[in-house]
Amino acid sequence: MRPINGDDVTEAVAGCTAALRAAVDQDWRAVRAKGLEWDCHATAVHVADDLIAYAANLAGRAQDAYVPFELTLDEGTDNAGLLHVIETTGALLAAAVRTAEPGVRGFHPYPFGSADAEGFAAMGIAEVLLHTRDMAEALGIAYEPPAELAESLLACLFPHVQPGPAPWPTLLWATGRGELPGRAPVAEWRWRNNLVVPAERLTLTGLRPAAAHDLRLGGDGGLTWLEGGPYEGTRDAVGMLVKAYQAGVHRPEFGVFALVRHEDGRAIGGIGFHGVPDDDGRVEIGYDLVEGARGQGYATEALRALADWALAREDVSSLFATVHRDNTASQAVVTRVGFVPVSSEDDAELAYELRR
Repeated sequence: MRPINGDDVTEAVAGCTAALRAAVDQDWRAVRAKGLEWDCHATAVHVADDLIAYAANLAGRAQDAYVPFELTLDEGTDNAGLLHVIETTGALLAAAVRTAEPGVRGFHPYPFGSADAEGFAAMGIAEVLLHTRDMAEALGIAYEPPAELAESLLACLFPHVQPGPAPWPTLLWATGRGELPGRAPVAEWRWRNNLVVPAERLTLTGLRPAAAHDLRLGGDGGLTWLEGGPYEGTRDAVGMLVKAYQAGVHRPEFGVFALVRHEDGRAIGGIGFHGVPDDDGRVEIGYDLVEGARGQGYATEALRALADWALAREDVSSLFATVHRDNTASQAVVTRVGFVPVSSEDDAELAYELRR
């Protein structure tokens, strides 16, 4: 798996139009797309409409709602013309993704109210791949996207879904379009963009499995790090994230976040959870900073922001942090945020708790 980019949008659209050209002489209005209430013509228009909407929301940096416009075809547009519209709107989304500045987000309602460039690219690709399959099945033509593209799409938008033996059948199953041995049928589904938590001088940016995988292997995870980063604790934490994803128990909102500094866009550390809340609503939190960013209040700011976000949830009642006895700087951080010690003075590590 790898991060998704504008080139992937171009590849997905090219695969869609190449497949559907085999049925361009059929009456798409007379054939209902498989599993949908729309005919194939309406489904193709829907794909183009989503592609241009995603491009507009990203390029226009929409904040609270979609940019208020809708795609309308000229009267009499035939199937070949409709495929040209899909190619064009796909090119616009690919361009918007390629030219978006790091950290830019636009409105999307699910699940956290926004998406970044990679998220918009992935959502556009999902619309293309899945609805091309719906049309191809109905029109009697063959279609299957590249396995690597389906794999990356799953990791980006379906981080809560355990990878299956093959990416494309797993994606079809995850979206209610097929069966997967050993797994119950999916009746309702949603994809998940990554969560970001704002702070005064930082943005806590949720890391996707592909970025975590790259960081675990020694890469930068697609981030520009302050010199010396990422620190060892972040690489260890993303390793746990990848293992949770592979096991199908990853919940992205309780994963790992990169601390991205507003002033220069550099990642200066990581913060995150050691897993999901237990039955009593207890969850452990940890963090680290690149050495050059320490002593400036960033850890306190990040911990306070993530703690406030977590304790506002109904499934979290308390947070725990474990600090080495000789790490007085970290002890000061958790104390400033409001954590209180709950461990014995004889313990090698000190445990701190923050309750709702």
